[in-house]
Amino acid sequence: MRSHPDACPGAVELHPAADGGLARIRVPGGTLSAAQWDVVRVAALELGSGSLELTSRANLQIRGLADGVELGERLRAAGLLPSATHERIRNIIAAPLEDNQSLVDALDAALCADPLLAALPGRFLVTVGHAVSGLGGDFGLVGEVLLLAGTDTGVRVHDPVDALLTAARLFQGMRGTAWRLSEVDGGVRKITEHFGVSDAPRITPAVTPVAPSPTTPGVPLGRLDAHQLPGVPIRLTPWRSLVVPAGTDVSGLITDPDSPWHGVSACTGRPGCAKSLSDVRADARAWVDASHHTHVPGRVPPISILGSRSDTPGPVHWSGCARRCGRPAGDVIEFVATGDGYEEIR
Repeated sequence: MRSHPDACPGAVELHPAADGGLARIRVPGGTLSAAQWDVVRVAALELGSGSLELTSRANLQIRGLADGVELGERLRAAGLLPSATHERIRNIIAAPLEDNQSLVDALDAALCADPLLAALPGRFLVTVGHAVSGLGGDFGLVGEVLLLAGTDTGVRVHDPVDALLTAARLFQGMRGTAWRLSEVDGGVRKITEHFGVSDAPRITPAVTPVAPSPTTPGVPLGRLDAHQLPGVPIRLTPWRSLVVPAGTDVSGLITDPDSPWHGVSACTGRPGCAKSLSDVRADARAWVDASHHTHVPGRVPPISILGSRSDTPGPVHWSGCARRCGRPAGDVIEFVATGDGYEEIR
């Protein structure tokens, strides 16, 4: 059981990182109009470090902020901060290639309208759609299926918004200091008993990443120059990629599924994070640029670990310390900094 509140940053309540204030902007469903995207881009350029970070929950982060007041005002005017009291719980990941934003918007509005739910932890997570159902949400919706802690227990619902609100209230009432439903002893069972179960076949939650292409480009190491993509409507994905209109200029982004950058992610590392033991982004770039043929002692893992790029059995994530922040869901090869190099975790 957790003994302290979570410290997830928000868009107004900043995290004091080594490189300045860090704001996390929740984008339920990942969808931003061209005007909203430009507001966020320009804020990063004028108020922050000039770049945007894509998170594994399809949200955005701006680093290097002096305070969150001006950012909050800009986001509120653009409709990206509908509730200051609930903004940290607005974590709704949606399958990015499905027509589900209207459902996401209804869920988001309902969560924000309930004063009780403002006390939910910032780790609270909802998934919408089968392609993201395996990302470990506290609650997930796939048609009539209501997943609990990432599992289909047999609960079926006809009104997904009302069902989510009911489940979230039950979770809040029983969680104590727990951050996630999976941490509550008997929590899944109690919510299942409240709804009752169906004899319908159970579904298997899945994670189905979007493959890079000119309309679904990936962002190398999840960090985007805020000068890029002006005036373009986008949809963020939990795989640190974007969905953009056909014909968009995606120069500098990953559009080839066979790119050596595809599937490579990293935490912030030095100098942005004081806890990091290494500049993991520089090490990841060196590892990719070397095409697995050159070993730099003490900085990148020996190439014999993975062999050729075609033999890599899955995504690779680089972490600057044992906290392993930003690790993607699913089977991931991890390189975790130790201070004397990297430990490989499979």
